[in-house]
Amino acid sequence: MRSVTLRLAPLGLLIYFLVCVAGLASAAVKPHPLFSDNCVLQQGMKVPVWGTAADGEKVTVKLQDQEASATATGGRWRVDLNNLKPGGPFEMTIAGADTVTVKNVLVGEVWIASGQSNMQWTVNRSDDPETTIAQAANARIRLLTVPREAADKPQDSVNVAWVECNPQTVPEFSAVAYHFGRALEAQLQVPVGLINTSYGGTPAEAWTSKPALEAVPELKKLLTNSPAQNNAAQRPTGLYNAMIHPLLPYAIRGAIWYQGESNAGRAYEYQTLFPTMIGCWRKDWGQGDFPFLFVQLAPFHKIVDQPGVSEWAELREAQRLTAKNVPNTAMAVITDVGDENDIHPQKKGPVGERLAVAARALAYGEKIEYSGPAVAGVEIAGNRISLSFDHAGSGLKTTDDGPLKGFSIAGKDNVFHNATAEIQQDRVAVTCPEVAEPVAVRYGWADYPVVNLANKEGLLASPFRTDELPFTTMPKPEAAGSGQ
Repeated sequence: MRSVTLRLAPLGLLIYFLVCVAGLASAAVKPHPLFSDNCVLQQGMKVPVWGTAADGEKVTVKLQDQEASATATGGRWRVDLNNLKPGGPFEMTIAGADTVTVKNVLVGEVWIASGQSNMQWTVNRSDDPETTIAQAANARIRLLTVPREAADKPQDSVNVAWVECNPQTVPEFSAVAYHFGRALEAQLQVPVGLINTSYGGTPAEAWTSKPALEAVPELKKLLTNSPAQNNAAQRPTGLYNAMIHPLLPYAIRGAIWYQGESNAGRAYEYQTLFPTMIGCWRKDWGQGDFPFLFVQLAPFHKIVDQPGVSEWAELREAQRLTAKNVPNTAMAVITDVGDENDIHPQKKGPVGERLAVAARALAYGEKIEYSGPAVAGVEIAGNRISLSFDHAGSGLKTTDDGPLKGFSIAGKDNVFHNATAEIQQDRVAVTCPEVAEPVAVRYGWADYPVVNLANKEGLLASPFRTDELPFTTMPKPEAAGSGQ
């Protein structure tokens, strides 16, 4: 009997050990993967920190001179830090039954970078990659890329890790986001964290939550009638569920966005969809109307020399109206960096830098001009239409010091003709011999606009139209070509 007891004892000890280990594993405190080594936390506001632990377990988070505790309920816990001071690196401890130490933490400015392929487009595939990569070492800029995935239901976690910005980590990172962050860090002199969550070839409805789409009658149909039902990445709500929802409610300063190509052809719908998506993110992040800065579509397709219809111009119009009507938004105009033959123009530096100018004004309160001239008023006198502009800055100019380009004018027949335009102090006067009684002006109304109106601060005017039709119904002149 004694020998049997001795033989069973090791087995009993093994079982006891495994039970203890299982108990410890179930009680282990785990922060959300966003709170990992090298992370950047947002300065100057409430910073939620959250994760998982055993029910009833007390979790305490310490960073800088702050300490906050919470009790896990349903396996989850959350604490809020407040008004963290910029700088670092720091260590953040998260302690319960065990302790997790998050190392090399910085406090500064955190921005979301999202959209489709032109935001996803990487540094090593952009203009002059060798120089950009060689100059990328900056430990105060941190990079995080969200895996490109879609999901049918909102996800709570995501497999991510922060890295320091350097020649080894930047080549596969978003070029627009990197140039934005580099310009911002240089101006603000504080750490910058960039969260790249972008996916090529995707429409805005994929980045919008189901409740947000359901709440708008004209968008609700997208949930059942979407032409992209067989492609998970293009399906409504799929990317919101897998690539936005898992980030909530990580404290951010704002978001930058470059998308719209996949919604060209549905521009009138985009006038509602895009503001709905912005509102969805703002509501779900719980930070109010945070700055949302976006890029207008670049020129693309064949250059034509006569006015015509253009789906891309219509989409740019929807973007322009969003910047005009949605609070705390701004738009970077990039009519000077397009490519007739490539939907992915490689010059990403100017794109990120113009977004950074908008951030400096909207997010950080600098008294600088952040937008190109935006049409504000129309006066018709005889055969002339006179246009006034907001954001004229210190004056109107052309980018090449030559005559204005890209204007067309129409009479009551709604047929547009190339027009002559002149800068007259703070206004632009437009005329055309073929149009004796004009009613509307268009500027840059083409897939690939050839334009040159700017303010003296060097920011470009957005393409626009003064006619109110949601879609043009005019006949396309034979000389215009398809533009597709």
